[in-house]
Amino acid sequence: MKRSLWITCIAVVAIAACSDSTGPDIARPENLTYRLEPSGEPLQPMGIVLLWDAVLDPELEIYNVYSRSPASSEFDLRGSTTSTSFHDEGPIDIEYFVTAVNLDGRESAESDVVFVDELLALESPAWIESTSLNGAVHVAWSDNPFLNEPDGFQNYRVYSTGFSIDDGLCGASWTLEGTTVSPEFLASALTNGVPLCFAVSAVSIEGWEGVWTDPPTADTPRPDARNVLVTRMGFNVNTSGFRYFLDANANGVADATELGIVTRGDALDIDFRIVDVAGAMVIEPVRPGTEVVLYSTDPSADLTAIDVAPTAGYSALGITAEPGFGYVFQMSGGDGFARFGAMWVTHVGQDFIIFDWAYQTDPGNPELRIHGGVPTFDGGELVIRGSR
Repeated sequence: MKRSLWITCIAVVAIAACSDSTGPDIARPENLTYRLEPSGEPLQPMGIVLLWDAVLDPELEIYNVYSRSPASSEFDLRGSTTSTSFHDEGPIDIEYFVTAVNLDGRESAESDVVFVDELLALESPAWIESTSLNGAVHVAWSDNPFLNEPDGFQNYRVYSTGFSIDDGLCGASWTLEGTTVSPEFLASALTNGVPLCFAVSAVSIEGWEGVWTDPPTADTPRPDARNVLVTRMGFNVNTSGFRYFLDANANGVADATELGIVTRGDALDIDFRIVDVAGAMVIEPVRPGTEVVLYSTDPSADLTAIDVAPTAGYSALGITAEPGFGYVFQMSGGDGFARFGAMWVTHVGQDFIIFDWAYQTDPGNPELRIHGGVPTFDGGELVIRGSR
């Protein structure tokens, strides 16, 4: 339906005037604004919500909403409502205005026209990275969409999907994890050992959703624990050994009671024990297939500073435990895939060490904390694509 225009009467005699039945004597709607509904597809909103101030007239019956696209076409009646808002799902037009209609069917002048401009969409965050946590993943990204357009910024939308380590690909079905105004997000209540991809978009105050971060980041939640104490063999053999994961019920699942086991140091199925070598506390690998490497020649800030497990340098020989340093274990899983564990030593005493640990339950997955790219395996070698 084309919008019909009301024509005010023209006086034909000096004393003639418009009667109540022939002119648009109802006020027009003011302060028309719009808000788009993001769909997950950049620059393709799911719908639009129009809002305006109420016309305070006892004779008001409805509001008419008109739109057009392209701008060179004529306005069509989009719909009518008794509310001061209008929800329009599906493809949106680029221009809208609203009129008020009274009980006699007379229509007001049109409101100001709003222009739905996709150029108001914000840029994509410049980078994204993630941190593996116990049952969670911490995602962080560049705050440039807000910093460059603080008055136009509304929030960020965080998405996730599955990730295949074998081929280095993210899944096709993405889920909205949540929204935030901060350049970080904690995705929690996740299953340890299940790899995920994450991507982020920025949304403008009008509701325009910008392009997602590219490439996305991939990460895998893994168990961890803090402040674990293991004694040296000669001091207390009962608490001098440690095993990252022992599948006691042989179900292939890392249950809570099967992780981070402090046990006897003379057992043959442990990952390492602590021994005294010339007054130094030494981490000594025990079971076949278990090797250790110093993560960095410089001290690490904490456990989460230990990122992807190194691809080389592991040894079955003992290594001295030093406070503030990180260590990575490569262990046999008995199925052709290595398992990786991290250790960050917080204290070295005369008869014990205290450390934080993390273990990746996903077979062959070297992710222990943070990286900016998407990891995969290629011919047995670890490749980091797009890492920062």
